Amino acid sequence: MSRTDFTYVESVSPGSGRRAPRAALASDAAALSLDGEWRFNLAAGLHDTTEGFEAPAFDAGAWDTLAVPSMWQMHDLDGAAPYGKPAYTNTYYPFPVDPPRVPDANPTGEYRRTFSLPAEWPATGRTLLRFEGVDSAFAVWVNGILLGDGKGSRLPTEFDATEHLAPGENTVAVRVHQWSAASYLEDQDMWWLSGIFRPVALVHRPDDGIEDVFAHADYDHATGLGTLLVETAADARVTVPELGIDIAAGESASVAVEPWTAESPRLYDAVVATETERVSLRIGFRTVAIEGGVLKVNGTPILLRGVNRHEWDPDTGRTLSVETMRRDLEIMKRHNVNAVRTSHYPPDRRFLDLCDELGVWVIDECDLETHGFYHHGWRDNPSDVPMWKDAYLDRMARMVERDKNHASVIIWSLGNESHTGENLAAMSQWAKQRDPGRPIHYEGDFDSPYVDMYSRMYADTAETDRIGQKAEDRTKDPALDAHRRDIPFVLCEYAHAMGNGPGGLSEYQRLFEQYERIAGGFIWEWIDHGVRMHTEDGREWFAYGGDFGEPLHDGNFVIDGLVFPDRTPSPGLVEYKKVIEPVRITVQPGSRAVTVANRRDFADTGDLAFTWTVEDEGEQVAQGELEVRAVAAGESAIVAFPASVAALAPAKGERWLTVRAVLAKDEAWAEAGHEIAWGQGQLAAGVPVSAGGRTAPVSEDRGYRLGGAVFDALGRLTAIGGLEFEGPRLDLWRAPVDNDLLGWTTQLAPLWKHRDAGLDRLEHKVLDIESTADGLTVATRVGAGGAEIAMGAVYRWRLDGARLWLTVEVNPEGEWDFPLPRLGVRASVPKALNEVEWFGGGPGEAYADTRAAARVGRFRSTVAGMQTPYVFPQENGSRVDVRWASLSGEGKTLKMIGAPEFAFTVRPWTSEQLEAAGHTYDLVEGDRLYVNLDVGLHGMGSAACGPGVLPQHRLLPEATAFTLGFEAAE
Repeated sequence: MSRTDFTYVESVSPGSGRRAPRAALASDAAALSLDGEWRFNLAAGLHDTTEGFEAPAFDAGAWDTLAVPSMWQMHDLDGAAPYGKPAYTNTYYPFPVDPPRVPDANPTGEYRRTFSLPAEWPATGRTLLRFEGVDSAFAVWVNGILLGDGKGSRLPTEFDATEHLAPGENTVAVRVHQWSAASYLEDQDMWWLSGIFRPVALVHRPDDGIEDVFAHADYDHATGLGTLLVETAADARVTVPELGIDIAAGESASVAVEPWTAESPRLYDAVVATETERVSLRIGFRTVAIEGGVLKVNGTPILLRGVNRHEWDPDTGRTLSVETMRRDLEIMKRHNVNAVRTSHYPPDRRFLDLCDELGVWVIDECDLETHGFYHHGWRDNPSDVPMWKDAYLDRMARMVERDKNHASVIIWSLGNESHTGENLAAMSQWAKQRDPGRPIHYEGDFDSPYVDMYSRMYADTAETDRIGQKAEDRTKDPALDAHRRDIPFVLCEYAHAMGNGPGGLSEYQRLFEQYERIAGGFIWEWIDHGVRMHTEDGREWFAYGGDFGEPLHDGNFVIDGLVFPDRTPSPGLVEYKKVIEPVRITVQPGSRAVTVANRRDFADTGDLAFTWTVEDEGEQVAQGELEVRAVAAGESAIVAFPASVAALAPAKGERWLTVRAVLAKDEAWAEAGHEIAWGQGQLAAGVPVSAGGRTAPVSEDRGYRLGGAVFDALGRLTAIGGLEFEGPRLDLWRAPVDNDLLGWTTQLAPLWKHRDAGLDRLEHKVLDIESTADGLTVATRVGAGGAEIAMGAVYRWRLDGARLWLTVEVNPEGEWDFPLPRLGVRASVPKALNEVEWFGGGPGEAYADTRAAARVGRFRSTVAGMQTPYVFPQENGSRVDVRWASLSGEGKTLKMIGAPEFAFTVRPWTSEQLEAAGHTYDLVEGDRLYVNLDVGLHGMGSAACGPGVLPQHRLLPEATAFTLGFEAAE
């Protein structure tokens, strides 16, 4: 191949010179990793590539070195970024849509390294050069001889190098192109990155060895027998010592086994051997079937509590270490996630090994998405263009062949958002013939003619309810209607986890549990794809689309995960953990009993211990173990309160009983004592607060005094108990969250900020101040310049001893036709009051539709700890159901009391500063803390990509009154 022979780049062919796809096998045959430092040169395009770089004699000593595996745009981004920068688009192709052509400006990485075969490398057999993943198209030479070329970035490719290897030193050269015809099939809502990003190795194939293995390990739930049949070399033997199996390839054996499930991932070590090679397998016996329109494993319906997982690391992009993969799964398991959809490509094969080991259901998705054609009416979409058929079938075959021996993989997915067409149908047909033991998934065709499950994205709860009842809209093709209504339903994406949210998870989960047809769903998505960066003074921040100067980008839409880029769980993941907890604990004070409902599909609760605590006003007064028998999957047990609870002295204020289910022993993914589920019940109510008091204010120069409270001439509180205090004043505004800014039907933030509303620029007009024997009353009108609508707000101040009470009466004026962001008051206090304590919902943030994980207790934090560091700054940090909260520091304390409750937020910047920030480094602390005490908060929903806030979680403008108390002490 000469420098000008680049026809393979724009060819729709999946490649040339490649070996047939096969399983990823753990073999004792010789192997040599080629990972490490390679010589590297980045050319601007095909015209700029290096003539003869593949020749062994070529001197690349002046080239840079680059780690393999890695993605070349992820290097030195805080510095010179020598190899270009990441670029993010969601759906749009970042190049002209002219398939299969790509631009001349096509960054091309040239890689070289030398290696020596070990002296003991076998002289017979074949030697293959295996690439686990190269983005997007590449050509390979060994000792100057072209082996071939390949496409399919997240799939393995093998070339036979046997005839071209020499004793002693050898040279391998690889040319990698950022853009190719394959790029039209890889528009997967992620950073566009390039390079040899997964491992590379030489692997030996012995004569009479084991070229491939397909282990069929079925389980009969009626008999408890597992049946093993292994397709492989004819003269191979298969042994499973633990089960006493010793059979020839092609023979079957049935023995009693413990089945594999995501709850009990039982694996058996097997060996497949010929005289020249031994392959180790980890066998999990299980059977996947669809019966009566229900997805079943081992004869039992399963419920997928899933996440969509892109591969991402904030420092290395899609190059992940095994430790990072394991960490992902450990975090998932700790948060009750039991399923992964590998959006939108097969993961590193080692990830699936870990799924087998730790226990996770997997939808393995093909490396395919053509979403950019949506913007052109799907014209020329490859899914229905015959010339692309081989590429489609090749991608499906490479995934299925590589991953077919994984017990965790229970469903094959054809890809994502590629509309529909004959090429997808052909993929499905091929996979069903090759592996009839797994159902086929694909969301892109609502009529579902060539799939085994009906899949949707972001269907709202009303539609999901209808689908659960098999009452959804009819198919476009009437002949397919009965078929679609008789297959399981899965929400392959729902509850878009972008920024603060997603809201409404509990309502979805109730439907999943109500209808057997619904197999569950997968949150979009697992991780924020932030790129780790640093300011000049060393502060860490995370970049998103547009931060690298991309002319076409989709901003922070790539920041939509349940964990932050550094894998810190977000409040959304904590909420999801509670919503999907596999054991539901209900404390029933009236009957003095606890109900434990096992929502698992297979395992009983024998692996769990149950503990209880009793707290008065958030302070623990008793604790112990709760004896609960092992509750079978799908069953419940009712347990009486421990006798010691009844024997407790009368409650001092609110009394709560909390019961927790925790791991009884260490598991591979968490230590003993890790909490799986919890439930609470209130045993005694608190003493109702008295928001009364009758004390006449004293007029002072330019204001009023009410006990220790000082007001200015406009009736605004300026100090209490010697503590400087500004406010509180009516506040209707929040820094918009992603779900406020975006939306499929209505974007709320523009409505809130419209010149006819102006909730972000409210003016306060004092209409009247009345000083009476009962206290101080201040009547105001709150509205924005240019706006006719307003809020009438009356502040009634009363003094009861040292406690100052405020009742706020709010009345909408004019026609309000949108919900409010919040309803409450805002105040500011000195920054020194940095220590926070509260009694109410916690420990983390919660809003109207994200409050399932908030438990009642007494919590402590710093102001910094009250903030949620969303990559794109927005409203955050509210605690709900707060009975009282205090801020303290430098010997002073301010206490705020609800009558009965409020939502509480404190932060070192205003909502306006929070809204103005594009990144966390834009948030600069001043000398004040800003406190919100709210009677109402609008929900979060999922409108950034999906349904908005459900009606019951909307904050509608209406006449309202709420009362708050304040005390200051030194």
